[in-house]
Amino acid sequence: MRGRRLGAVLVLGLALAATPAAGQERLTVRLEAPDVVRPVLEEHVRLLKRDGLQLPEQQADRAAMTRRARREIADLLATEGYFSPRIRFNRDDPANWVLEVEPGPRTVIAAVDIAFTGDLAVSGEGGQAYLELLRASWGLPVGQPFRQSAWDGAKGALLDTVSARTYAAARIAESRAEIDPETAQARLKMRIDSGPAFYLGELEVEGIEYLPADLVQRYSQLKPGSPYDREELLAFQTHLQNTPHFGSVIVDIERDPALAAAVPVRVQVTEALPRYAGVGAGFSTNTGARVELTYRDSNLRKRGWEFSTGLRVEQRRQALYADVFLPPRGKHRDSFGALAESSDLEGLKVDSQAVGATRTTVRGDIETQLALRLQHEKIEPAGGESRTSNTLTANWTWIKRAVNDLLDPTDGYLLEFQVGGGPEIALAEQDFLRLYSRFVRYQQVRGSDVFIVRGEAGVTLAESRDGIPQAFLFRTGGAQSVRGYDYLSLGVKDGDATVGGRYLATASAEYVHWFKPQWGTAVFVDAGDATDTREDFDLRVGYGVGARWRSPAGPLAIDLAWGHQERSLRLHFGVAIAF
Repeated sequence: MRGRRLGAVLVLGLALAATPAAGQERLTVRLEAPDVVRPVLEEHVRLLKRDGLQLPEQQADRAAMTRRARREIADLLATEGYFSPRIRFNRDDPANWVLEVEPGPRTVIAAVDIAFTGDLAVSGEGGQAYLELLRASWGLPVGQPFRQSAWDGAKGALLDTVSARTYAAARIAESRAEIDPETAQARLKMRIDSGPAFYLGELEVEGIEYLPADLVQRYSQLKPGSPYDREELLAFQTHLQNTPHFGSVIVDIERDPALAAAVPVRVQVTEALPRYAGVGAGFSTNTGARVELTYRDSNLRKRGWEFSTGLRVEQRRQALYADVFLPPRGKHRDSFGALAESSDLEGLKVDSQAVGATRTTVRGDIETQLALRLQHEKIEPAGGESRTSNTLTANWTWIKRAVNDLLDPTDGYLLEFQVGGGPEIALAEQDFLRLYSRFVRYQQVRGSDVFIVRGEAGVTLAESRDGIPQAFLFRTGGAQSVRGYDYLSLGVKDGDATVGGRYLATASAEYVHWFKPQWGTAVFVDAGDATDTREDFDLRVGYGVGARWRSPAGPLAIDLAWGHQERSLRLHFGVAIAF
């Protein structure tokens, strides 16, 4: 009972001490310190941060206040490498104090001793050379000032490097910083115990209820027996998360040395709602206003098949499509579908119906596709002769996306090649072979600005363009090609219409200045043409200025371009980056 009373009295006393008494003088404290330590003192020392500070009436309370401040400043400076500071309080008068801080010499690193134990030191991949590489990566070398945050950061970074691959249970077995205040030197010692090498075992999946039990396994490219690699596990987690099957995904291992020989990979998933219906609307200067209805089922027939269908109605183009994507098998993924499309662009009406199948293969940043397509097409050029064709075509595509961001690249490049065609013996009126390539380079300059260079070239090898589907011929012009000209207006004249030709070449240079994180301006020049013969090729040039806005779907572009040959000014609107 007595202890409770004593506690109550103590709390009450502290409360009264914290409450300014009537008539107490206001205390001001002025700091005098070198610029190298002034910011950290002003930010963290409580005596310098408090507004309306009251001067204690009792001398003993004033002495206690200065003792606490000295201890706080000394501890704070020690974290910055100053271990022998001089701290004085000078009083011009009782209510005006001057806090003088002389930090003394800053402690520098005199020696670093980094040792490794465990499997890494005995039989680790790379041997002694790898250990020396780890030591060379140490973030607090000899000669650098000692700071507690830098010391903690260097230890954490080295441990993270060791534990990221193979040695999942690595730990800091010893760490010591010996400080000599007299010589202002620090000697650092650190020992990392890597533990055993970890190798992946089988997948252990939790959370599958309605999806096929082997679905996660089919998405996995992790191989049992391969060394643990944290980046590979995170990439697998991201890959699963990006599928429509799962709402949340966690991929990890148990860092138990006893399991190191074949550690199970734990995959915890939450299934997403399998069915989704959507309505969208948009506008582009290429095809006009757009309305789209979509439906998706990510567990068709309870086999984990993805079914996607939609109706897209644009002013100049309409499409009805349905596709089925099968779960992947290793690096391959197969799909099949059907498409009915109608368009009326530059006087050319095209109606086509097609069914096809595609195999997509992804290896790192390289994607390849092999597509087979059976198609019926009818074209009606204004003022020209209507034609129909039936073709069975094959097309192979190779794309390398070596960019820092797929939605909003600012550095890197994209390279694409296509080879496709159809033989006369398989429905086509004649043999034809289409070759196409595209290159885009993004170069970051002057901070956040980006310089973009783009080029594309194509040729369809055939005696003529008769009976060749428009998708295997070339037209250009409009947003994302040659600005300053209408969409697909550069091609071959057939009556009053523009149809596809057998040759294509375009080039573009663009500079984007981001004056705010979300807003930018651009200047550009484009050139190109599509023709039926090389002799008819006539380079069309367009140039202008534009505005950019970073939206969640990628940069949106509004461009005002002048078509040099046509002497016309056109406005283009669309997504600035397209893959």
